[in-house]
Order: sequence, then structure tokens, then C-alpha cells
Amino acid sequence: MEKLARTREILGQLVGFPTESSESNLELIAYAADLLSDAGATLSLSRDESGAKANLFATIGPPGDGGIVLSGHTDVVPADPSEWSSDPYVLSERNGRLYGRGSCDMKGFIAAALAMAPHFAEAGLARPLHVALTYDEEIGCLGARALVKEIANAGIRPSVAIIGEPTEMRVIEGHKGCFEYTTEFSGLEGHGSHPGKGVNAIEYAARYISQLLDLGDRLKKRAPAGSRFDPPWTTVQVGKMSGGTARNVIAGSCSVEWEMRPVTLDDANFVKNDLGEYVETVLLPAMRAVSPACGITTHVIGEVEGLQVVEESEARDIVGELTGHRHGDVVPFGTEAGLFQSAGISSIICGPGSIAQAHKPDEYLALEQLAACLEMLDKLRLKLATNAKGT
Repeated sequence: MEKLARTREILGQLVGFPTESSESNLELIAYAADLLSDAGATLSLSRDESGAKANLFATIGPPGDGGIVLSGHTDVVPADPSEWSSDPYVLSERNGRLYGRGSCDMKGFIAAALAMAPHFAEAGLARPLHVALTYDEEIGCLGARALVKEIANAGIRPSVAIIGEPTEMRVIEGHKGCFEYTTEFSGLEGHGSHPGKGVNAIEYAARYISQLLDLGDRLKKRAPAGSRFDPPWTTVQVGKMSGGTARNVIAGSCSVEWEMRPVTLDDANFVKNDLGEYVETVLLPAMRAVSPACGITTHVIGEVEGLQVVEESEARDIVGELTGHRHGDVVPFGTEAGLFQSAGISSIICGPGSIAQAHKPDEYLALEQLAACLEMLDKLRLKLATNAKGT
């Protein structure tokens, strides 16, 4: 009960930092660094190019290889207070639920890791216990991508990473990738009474979207045999289209924000190659026949690798033992786990709360879920302490 109360207290502080992806996370990082430093951890902090965002990597226990990483992202999606029953940045408790932006995704796990830090420090660990806090997961896993490179450059070689995204404490061993793009169309403005004298960027964006939708249908036939994902194939989705100035003006610009969730990298390459050929051989020649200055440019917002299911997984074995869930599931949403896996670290996803509560008003984390997470981490502490004693 004492650990749960302390975790709730820390979670209240974390929720109070409005770390939307558009804002700085430095105050939260400083707060977490103080707690970890007080627990005797050694700290490494690195900032992004703007200086307004930071990753924090802390180590408890002996230096060396083979450590276990507890990883969480510090950023949250925006919250409109008018849509909430209470202030989204003040933790409130109702009916055994803790309400607040980020309580579930994923500050609950971070709070549990920070609350357990002193207990890990007192356990006499035989292998390192790392706490990794990252920035900008929600907009492309930018912080984790930088962090795994920083870890490698520092010669730190953890063997296991537990990413505490909300899974209701189920063990998740696989998910699709998440590739996000913005494609911009530059046309030629003109009077709407004579469309042929201009190049309508919206019209060409619509043709591009039509090609994306066709690719989405073709990808269904490429679903790997025995795929465990739902849906089992790579998906393509258009999230936003914007352009033009008025109904009687030929649109000179338009942008399309879209994503794909590839089951395999082959599928991702299939989509990119098809679109590239369509742009170069169909769309651009038609646009430039009217105005050579027209163009189509695709910006990569983020290409985050999926978490691949592997036959042998130290992470799955450890977390399965701690939780009692020996069988790993797969999910369609993306996380930072694939980045850790691509760096040679056995990775698994397991954390408190339900993804169904994430990214919506009145986001909450059930207290029983937070207690279950603490139980898992306490068992991890005992496991590492037992190993330390050689029994």
C-alpha cells in the first residue's frame, strides 16, 4: 500500500507537467532526474536540436552489460479541457480510477518505475537496472530513435527492454511498424472559370489519395500466411488533407497527411516504390505539361520499425515469469519497442492501463492496474536481488 500511495503521488506530479508533444518536457525530466539521483542512480541526459526536449537514461546497480531497461515516453497528446469532466492536468480519483492526460499513456508506468527506484537501489542488484525516459514518441518516436544510438555510442549494452505502454499488463511480443508522411503538392493558381490554365493541387492530391486507397486494397492480398495481426495485412490511412483558398480559385497548394502500418518492411517498400513510380510517370508529367514549376514532395515524419515476433526472447521469458502471462500477444498500434529491438535488445511491451483509454477525453488509469504494475516490478526487484545472492 505504501508503494502504491507513493506511485500515485508521483503520478500526480507527472500529470501536472503538460508535456504535449508541441511543448517542452524539461521540467518533467528534471523532476524524474531528482528522484532517480536521490535513489543513487547514475544519470545521462541528452537534448534534441531545439534544446527544449530531453531524453533521460538512468542506471541503478552495477555498471556493465546485460541490464534491463524500463522505458517510457514522457510526451502526451493534446487535451481540450472543455471535453473533460475535470482538469486534464490535475490528477483526480473517481471510483478507483485516476483521471488525467497521460495517466494511462504512459505516465502510470513511469511513476511506478520512479517509485520503485529506491527499492531497486537497496536490493543489491547483480545486473544493471536502467530507466529510460524519452521525448516525442507521439510524433514519430524521435527521442527513442536518438536514445538507442546514444546508448550504443556510450558502449552500454542492455539485454532486455520492457516498454510500459498500456497493455492491461498483458505481454505483447509484436506490433506493426508505423510510417508517417506528409506529401505536398505545388500547382498553379488561376481563375476557377478556366481550370485548364492552372494546375489544381487539390485535384492531383485527390489522384494521389486514390492511388493510396488502391494500394490499401492490394496490400490485403499480401497478408503473410498465419499473420496474427488484426487486420492481418499492412494498412494505409489518410488522416488529413488541406489546401486551396476559395471555391472559385484553382488551388495552388495542397498537403496530404497519411500513414501506413506495415507488417513487413517489404510491404513498406512496395508502397513507396509504387507511389514513387506513379508520381514520376503519371502525376508530375501531367502537372508540368502546364507549368514546369509544379512539384510533389513527400516528407518523412517518422518511420518506426515494428516489433518482430521472435522464437527466442529473453524479454518475453522474464516478463512472462513476472506476470504469469507466458504467451505473448500482438497489437496493431505502434511503440518504441521496435527501435530497441533493432538495436539488438530483446524487447517486450507490458504496462498498466488499456489502450482504449488513451488519446481521448477523461483518460484514466485504474488503480488496480497500477498495483499490478508495481507487483510486476517488485517481483523483478526480487528476481534480480535473488540473482545477486547467487541462489
